[in-house]
Amino acid sequence: MSAEATTPGGMARERGQRRNVLGLRRLGRAAVFGPADRPHRLPDAIEHVAQAHRRHHPGADLATLCRAYLLAESAHRGQYRKSGDPYITHPLAVTLILAELGAETTTLTASLLHDTVEDTDVTLDQVRAAFGDEVGHLVDGVTKLEKVDYGAAAESETFRKMLVATGSDVRVMSIKLADRLHNMRTLGVMRPDKQARIARVTRDVLIPLAERLGVQTVKTELEDLVFAVLHPEDHARARDLLRAHAGRPDPLADVAEAVRGVLREAGIAAEVHIRPRHLFSLHRARLKRGGEPGPSDFARLLILVAEDADCYAVLGELHTCFTPFVSEFKDFIAAPKFNLYQSLHTAVADASGHAAEVLVRTHRMHRVAEAGVVALGDPHRAAEGEPGTAEDGERADPTRPGWLSRLLEWQRQAPDSDTFWTALRDELARDREITVFAESPGPSPGPEGPLQLPAGATCLDAAYARHGQDAHACVGARVNGRLVRLRTVLADGDTVRLLLAPEGTSGPSADWLDHAVTPAARIAIQRWLAGRPGGAEQAPPPPAAAPGHPPLPAPAAPEPAETAEEPVAEVQGAPGAAVRLARCCTPVPPDRAIGFQVRGGAVTVHRDDCPEAARMTGDGRPPLPVTWRSASIGCRVTLRAEALGRPELLADLTEALASHGAAVLQAEVEPPRQQRVRHTYTLRLPDASGLPGLMRAMRRVPGVYDVSRAAHAR
Repeated sequence: MSAEATTPGGMARERGQRRNVLGLRRLGRAAVFGPADRPHRLPDAIEHVAQAHRRHHPGADLATLCRAYLLAESAHRGQYRKSGDPYITHPLAVTLILAELGAETTTLTASLLHDTVEDTDVTLDQVRAAFGDEVGHLVDGVTKLEKVDYGAAAESETFRKMLVATGSDVRVMSIKLADRLHNMRTLGVMRPDKQARIARVTRDVLIPLAERLGVQTVKTELEDLVFAVLHPEDHARARDLLRAHAGRPDPLADVAEAVRGVLREAGIAAEVHIRPRHLFSLHRARLKRGGEPGPSDFARLLILVAEDADCYAVLGELHTCFTPFVSEFKDFIAAPKFNLYQSLHTAVADASGHAAEVLVRTHRMHRVAEAGVVALGDPHRAAEGEPGTAEDGERADPTRPGWLSRLLEWQRQAPDSDTFWTALRDELARDREITVFAESPGPSPGPEGPLQLPAGATCLDAAYARHGQDAHACVGARVNGRLVRLRTVLADGDTVRLLLAPEGTSGPSADWLDHAVTPAARIAIQRWLAGRPGGAEQAPPPPAAAPGHPPLPAPAAPEPAETAEEPVAEVQGAPGAAVRLARCCTPVPPDRAIGFQVRGGAVTVHRDDCPEAARMTGDGRPPLPVTWRSASIGCRVTLRAEALGRPELLADLTEALASHGAAVLQAEVEPPRQQRVRHTYTLRLPDASGLPGLMRAMRRVPGVYDVSRAAHAR
């Protein structure tokens, strides 16, 4: 016992410490089992959460929230965030975000506990015992996998686990989005390099997921936070523009008042609001114009009504009493977006002739547009208010959209973390869906039902979506009755009849990878090619014609791996072997590279981080060490530039390529999606050492936010 403890003051402090320890234990027991002998009292710390929750759910029982908070507070006590704040402030902030969005009690309970299993001694079994299986499922879904078990794959495998959990309960992803939003709000305490890494993952994965789940409030704030980290100069410019605009009279004020008058005279009860654009949206508008934004680019009119029919009544008055821009009209009420979004979009001329954009929706549509799946509550409650289950015992989720079902299907086939991570980002980059109707492939075609596919999908994607592995035998298709190639891009509403050759007479060719866009198709094709003698390097057989149809032209043979005229690399263990540079990853000095022997004794060289190389290593094919003879060699490489669309972008990128001596062998510009465009260039460089400088020059082109080496050459 210390000398201090022997004094009256020291003994008093020691008694106080013992009381604190006993109090902490009682607090934990009370959190799990509930208070034994005193009435329920809401802790002050969650009073603001309770108030937000009661605004959406006036009759909510707060006792469970109270118990969850007490357990979380006791479990996290003594833990601090990098900002110096007590750790409990994080789950409280995440829960408040969800409460303000209208989440129900189960989601808020899991949100308060979402880090306990990951960061404290609380176990998942304890959470389930105290709060039930639903809360346990949600907490487990957002709990990260340990790096000690998964290494570098921990992040991608955590997302895979989270998406699988989301497949049975979308509330898992709601909690993750709120968690990322609070972490992005407090990102400033991190190192700049870590800020940029987290912001890029947020941009590529979390923001598209927020968009697809319809959680627009979270999505827009995440976009602004990512914008500030990755493009601070553009962010500051947009902020200055917004501030300058705020100091002037709003040009939409007169339009809003005129609209109110028109609707009053028509007897339509409506609220008319001026809805400001957020910073990243303003930046997109400025790039779209190729200059300074117009006065109406800073905000839109939002009109809220009671019933669906009122939306169309408002539209009729707008188009009758104002000059409409007919090309701007879109009806997302009759045809909702894949993320549950419903509204009428139109635009009318203001006093100066500029377009004033208008959104018309009901109050319910507005709640769903802002909060998405969060506003729908518990997805496992049927219309009568009872839990619903599917026939196979799986919990039914009426909110599960087609894209999520598709994602859950192909992720099962993803052989490794790299393939899954790359495919996930590609899938999420496609922000629009189409519906096509497949016919049976037999002699008497008939309807087989609709297929939900991402915009840009081809007949190949439809084949694998409908037939799975049997699509390897696909040799052609008829779209709306016309014979087409498998590479044909499908449009919304197309009817597709897929032509299959007899089993064993045909199979995929390597160029199918250039025309398949869905991960399910690409992964299946890659696995088939890899399983053949010689792997993906061997040329495929020509396709056979389907019975009763004219012969189809053979697909173009895949380009072989590039063979250097002088050996550019030395391969240990294969002296004198012909060296080929793989087209799937286009290795160049000074990339870390490995080689694999293929048929004929040649060696194909891959980057060591190439997914195809990882697959071959996993299949037991021994990798061979590779060293480059020189950094000053010519090379062929495929680069992908991600940018915000604007006039002259292609010309500026081409100029950057030409200034570095790059010869463009092939170029592809994909259609814009939400003002984002992707340019893919296959280039020949006179000197591989100039590649980093070329990529930096491309990134400096205004509007370009990322340049990367493509996964495969197009």
